[in-house]
Amino acid sequence: MDHGARHPDMPKHMEDVYVLNCNISLEYEKSEVNSGFFYSSAAQREKLVAAERAVTDEKVQKIIELKRRVCADGGSFVVVNQKGIDLQSLDLLAKEGILGLRRAKKRNMERLQLACGGLTINSVEELEEGVLGRAGKVYEHVLGEEKFTFVEDVANPTSCTILIKGPNNHTIAQLKDAVRDGLRAVKNAMDDGALVPGAGAFEVACAAHLREHTKKEVVGKAKIGIEAFAEALMGVPKILAENSGYDAQETVIALAEEQANGVCVGFDISSGLPIDPHLSGVYDNYIVKRQVLQSAPVIASQLLLVDEVLRAGMNMRR
Repeated sequence: MDHGARHPDMPKHMEDVYVLNCNISLEYEKSEVNSGFFYSSAAQREKLVAAERAVTDEKVQKIIELKRRVCADGGSFVVVNQKGIDLQSLDLLAKEGILGLRRAKKRNMERLQLACGGLTINSVEELEEGVLGRAGKVYEHVLGEEKFTFVEDVANPTSCTILIKGPNNHTIAQLKDAVRDGLRAVKNAMDDGALVPGAGAFEVACAAHLREHTKKEVVGKAKIGIEAFAEALMGVPKILAENSGYDAQETVIALAEEQANGVCVGFDISSGLPIDPHLSGVYDNYIVKRQVLQSAPVIASQLLLVDEVLRAGMNMRR
């Protein structure tokens, strides 16, 4: 979470932690309706202030009583509140060794509840041991000028947080995109249950297969279309070679020669030589390759259709 303890005497590192998620105001709040109170002496004013303070102190005291009850045999206690906690309440919590986090974001509260278990309560009447979550470790860590609270070894470890920091927004955006792309690639691989050889190996093998298929089984004008599609597939290894500073034509010839020997071959951008992508650990997602093959003919057909429409319009003008 992107904030730390709100009191200097609160613990910074805790283990075997009970986590209380709550949405309870632990500070003085003005009434929602317009009202007034008139007093005739300073004693009456002090009595009013004490009565207002007693309402908040009673809520804090019930939290403290719950902490003493569940931590009687050891353990620590953390209060994560979506609303405010005033200074007097923070002082009471600190004296009991309770870590209090106030003004927590709603999304952090939801994630914390899913990870640690328990429930988010909206009133002190709901306080009981069953609403508490559990975590093995809670500690505060300072990164730069900001404080962060890390919650680890949770009861339901089904998620995690990746903290990204950088010198400027552009760097952070690039890091975020790289992490998102990597996670998406892993998810696709797990969903597909399969991988495709990378480094342009699939395109080289597919182009060779199409050319072989054209020679044996295809007749007529269809040969031209299949040849064009095979040539388009070879654009991927060509681009890899050009972006790496190598000659595209030499690369295509070298890959075709290796492929003719029945070897699964891709392009090594470091050496400029053909490689076996299996040995180098270079793979692509199956679903990505499938969508590329499905989308390419559709896009090409749309472009040709637009071209025909433009030509028809020019002829009508004449």
